[in-house]
Amino acid sequence: MSLLEIFISEALGTALLITLGVGVVATNLLTKSKGKDTGWLMINFGWGFAVMIGVYAAWKTGGHLNPAVTLGIAATGAEEFIPGIPVTFATIMTYIGGQMVGAMIGAALAWLAYKDHYDAHENQAEILGTFATGPAIRNYTSNIITEIIGTFVLLAWVIINGSTPTQIGPLAVALVIVSIGASLGGPTGYAINPARDLGPRIMHAILPIKGKGGSDWSYAWVPVVGPIIGGVLAGVLFGANMLNLAGL
Repeated sequence: MSLLEIFISEALGTALLITLGVGVVATNLLTKSKGKDTGWLMINFGWGFAVMIGVYAAWKTGGHLNPAVTLGIAATGAEEFIPGIPVTFATIMTYIGGQMVGAMIGAALAWLAYKDHYDAHENQAEILGTFATGPAIRNYTSNIITEIIGTFVLLAWVIINGSTPTQIGPLAVALVIVSIGASLGGPTGYAINPARDLGPRIMHAILPIKGKGGSDWSYAWVPVVGPIIGGVLAGVLFGANMLNLAGL
């Protein structure tokens, strides 16, 4: 595949992921939404199925949709992301670039779908919360540890699943996302994906949302750095050489 094809595939998949992911939080939080107050598990399932749809859409590139996945797979020592796409600096940057652009497009589409509700909503924290994550208790050390653990779980599953005969695919990863959200999402809202948080946060800052308030840039590094660390750690620990040593 060409770099342009890789970029388009990841951008398309990530745009769908973020449109639906931001949309399910907006459904739950925004004024006069028919799905208002449907709860945390609804958000978890919405994000899970959003990942499934995005992965299917980006199947040609393996459906990473997440810089932590791209960097985690690279950290395993793999020579190819999928057959025909070598692990190189250029392909890594193309994956991540597509993911970031797709995330920004997806956030804009979700805003368009809910524009009247954003205009009617007065809680600035909830408006930002539809776009980006934020901690329940702000403690940067604890918050980054939570993001590392959640992303480590995700990448461990992705890597091991890709090495097994079953490889049960996008529906399974949707359920993994639901499980991580239900079990580990409470402290930070579980970004577990730098593009998922940073792309929509940038759009929150740019879009003409009535009374939106600030974009909480002082926290923005946590859902970027934490997932990258978690993804790379999983890649190193569950890479082919380590699995061979463990007899797996």
